[in-house]
Amino acid sequence: MGIRNKDMLEKTNVIYFENELEDEFSRAQITPKKIDKDYCYLGGLGRRLGRLFFYHILAKPIAFLYLKIKYGHRIVNRNVLKEVKKTGFFLYGNHTNPIADALVPTMLSHPIGVYVIVHANNVSMPVLGRITPSLGAIPLPDDMVAAKNFNFAIETLIENKKCITIYPEAHIWPYYTGIRNYGDNAFRYPAKANVPVFSFTNTYHKKLGKTPRIITYIDGPFYPDESCSLGERRKKLHEQVILSMRNNAKKNTVELIKYVKKEDV
Repeated sequence: MGIRNKDMLEKTNVIYFENELEDEFSRAQITPKKIDKDYCYLGGLGRRLGRLFFYHILAKPIAFLYLKIKYGHRIVNRNVLKEVKKTGFFLYGNHTNPIADALVPTMLSHPIGVYVIVHANNVSMPVLGRITPSLGAIPLPDDMVAAKNFNFAIETLIENKKCITIYPEAHIWPYYTGIRNYGDNAFRYPAKANVPVFSFTNTYHKKLGKTPRIITYIDGPFYPDESCSLGERRKKLHEQVILSMRNNAKKNTVELIKYVKKEDV
C-alpha cells in the first residue's frame, strides 16, 4: 500500500473483506427509493433556487471549514484544473470517507459547480434526501426511462460547463490507503462527450490529534482519444486514471484501518 510511516500501524483496526468490488463498509443504514421515470434529475426553478442557497451560500463555506478544521485539508496540483475553464469535465476519485468524499469535490472544482453521481441512498434520507439533489447529487437510475433522463442530465450539465464527480470504486472503504480494482464502465460518459478527465486521490497523513490530515493529489487532464472507438477511449481513460490514483496512493503515510482479504488469513 506504500505506507512510508509505520507509526500508527500498531493502533490500526483490521477489517476483513471478501470482494473488493462489492463489499461495503459504510455504517449508514438507508433503504433506497426506486429511481424511476418519475424522478426529476434537473428540476425547475425550485431546484435552481435550492442550488443557490444550499450549495453556493451554505454548503461551500461549511465544506471548506469542516475539511480545514477536522482534516487540515490540502490540495496538491490544483492549478491543472485551470486548463478546462471553457468546458465541462469529469473528476474521478477514491472512495474512503463518508463525509469528506461529499465535500472534497466542491473544493477542487471551485468556482465551477460540481455534481456527483451517487447511489440512491443519498437522495432517500427523510430530510437531507430532499436537499442533496440541490447540492448536486445525481442518483443512478433503476429503469430504462430513468436511464434516458439520467444520461440527458449528464449531457446537459457538461454542455453547461459543469464538473461531474464519479467514485468508480462505488463502495466506501473508510481510510483505505490503496486503490481497489474497478472497471472502465464509469468512463463511458467522458468517452462519449469527448471532454477532459482528472483523477484525484485523497491520502492520509499524521497530524496532531486522532484524526489524520487529508492531502488530495490531482492529475490530468486526460483526454479521450478521438482516433479510437468508444470502447477503446473508455479503456484508455480508465488505464490512465487508475494508474495515476495508484501512484498517488503510495503517498499515504498512516494507515488507520488495515483491510485484509479473508482467504489470505
